[in-house]
Amino acid sequence: MFVDSHCHLNFPELVQNLPQHLADMQAAQVSHALCVSVNLPEYPQVLALAEAHPQFFASVGVHPDYEDTPEPTVAQLVQEARHPRVVAIGETGLDYYRLEGRSIADMEWQRERFRVHIRAARETGLPLIIHTRSASDDTLRLMREEGACAAGGVMHCFTESIAVADAAMEQGFYISLSGIVTFKKALELQEVARHVPLERLLIETDSPYLAPVPHRGKLNRPAWVRHVGEFIAELKGVSVEEVAQATTANFFRLFAKAAA
Repeated sequence: MFVDSHCHLNFPELVQNLPQHLADMQAAQVSHALCVSVNLPEYPQVLALAEAHPQFFASVGVHPDYEDTPEPTVAQLVQEARHPRVVAIGETGLDYYRLEGRSIADMEWQRERFRVHIRAARETGLPLIIHTRSASDDTLRLMREEGACAAGGVMHCFTESIAVADAAMEQGFYISLSGIVTFKKALELQEVARHVPLERLLIETDSPYLAPVPHRGKLNRPAWVRHVGEFIAELKGVSVEEVAQATTANFFRLFAKAAA
């Protein structure tokens, strides 16, 4: 069985066809999915999915791309994390990809938000789901400064270098690969997939985005995490079953509350 370690099933384009997605997951042998929060106003929808369906778990957090949205406090995140279906803090992190005329110095609001999430994760003992894009140096620096290693977590939808993967794993983090790894031109990321030990890998869809080959360009869905696992098995020269077993075990080891 596979697990989709990161998806956004509450997004309108997916939730409207939820029964079909559940059936597709069963057919593809995808047993569970982690529904990830991107802001506080929509977080209740994420939690409702996890409450209604045993296949789903929830996280609580605010994505770095969401600027005009209520800022979380450590106390808020800690309070929401007490819910039995909430197994992680995030997604959180830094994203400097679209500065839109601003400098990195102008992104202090992102860095402060990231610090809040790390502090909440340390207080709750729940792992972090970290998003980093064009910001790996600052991401790793803040992780070190705030002691993110005490909480642990995952570098989700990883697209950085082997060096960044190694630095994250040194802090106790897992590396999660999405459908991007299946793209023909993703040669550097495929080297990362070969490099990272199976015992430190997770797989995800980040649906509705980034559908893997052979569905690239379509609306992604949790069932298609199987294609990510199959591609990684081929890259590493191991069986699909081995990848499925390892990444599923890793998921429940990291998100230990989900296994309780």
